[in-house]
Amino acid sequence: MPDRLMLLDTASLYFRAFYGVPDTVHAPDGRPVNAARGLLDMIAKLVALSEPTHLVACWDDDWRPQWRVDLIPSYKTHRVAEVVAAGPDVEDVPDPLEVQVPVIREELAALGIPIVGRAEHEADDVIGSLASQSTVPVDIITGDRDLFQLVDNDRAVRVVYTGRGMSNLEVLDAAAVVAKYGVLPAQYADFAVMRGDASDGLPGVAGIGEKTAAALLAAHGDLAGIRAAAAAGTGLTAGVRAKLIAASDYLDVAPRVVEVVRDLDLGPVPSPAARITTPDAAALDAVATRWNLGSSLTRAAAALTARA
Repeated sequence: MPDRLMLLDTASLYFRAFYGVPDTVHAPDGRPVNAARGLLDMIAKLVALSEPTHLVACWDDDWRPQWRVDLIPSYKTHRVAEVVAAGPDVEDVPDPLEVQVPVIREELAALGIPIVGRAEHEADDVIGSLASQSTVPVDIITGDRDLFQLVDNDRAVRVVYTGRGMSNLEVLDAAAVVAKYGVLPAQYADFAVMRGDASDGLPGVAGIGEKTAAALLAAHGDLAGIRAAAAAGTGLTAGVRAKLIAASDYLDVAPRVVEVVRDLDLGPVPSPAARITTPDAAALDAVATRWNLGSSLTRAAAALTARA
């Protein structure tokens, strides 16, 4: 059984579960468990699909790092529920989901899935570092297009994209990224910088959409090449050149915000702790009873046991 590492963009998945699974089942203390159960069902399906030998739940220890905000103050501003002077800002998370986060951490622990985060970094950065440093093939499970920049055929790094729902999963290698956007995975961060992303508060370059961004990258290779052409006044229409020059301040800082961190020291990758093992039956029973996780936890445990 060849080794394969699966990296979960955990918050992306439990948000999707919260909004996609009806709130009809509750724990004995009355809290809803739709996100917790939905995440377990996702894990069961994804493990059966990708057949990993190692599994990590990547975590947002800081969902909006100050160093990214310092570069682009609008970064994720619309998601802020409360500004915290001495620590990470509080994300605007619905109360019925917030109360499930401790349940999610407990169910992951019962399944033997390590949770990995890093102070002052997002889960994207943890994923970027683990994927870039892995000695085995990697599947990244996410609904975040920014992680397409990590796809690497030479190193067998793929993205399993959940953006269209769990019944319409897309497995993206380099050819799929090119077919979808007209850019190579290595160009995707520059593409996203120019296009912008309202969901992250990134304005992009006014007047430059996906088609123009892809065409510019095809002609000039990367953002540095595009900006060099704009500065020299060659190889660009007057209108596009003017748009790029007008966005110079944004383009000076946006790449560092959009590019995921790849060099966090998270130990050996994959770590021995990430190897899938048969979950402890007593721990599973205790968590299942405490939070009424029922068949969802059973299915996830069965999927992991089959890979142990």
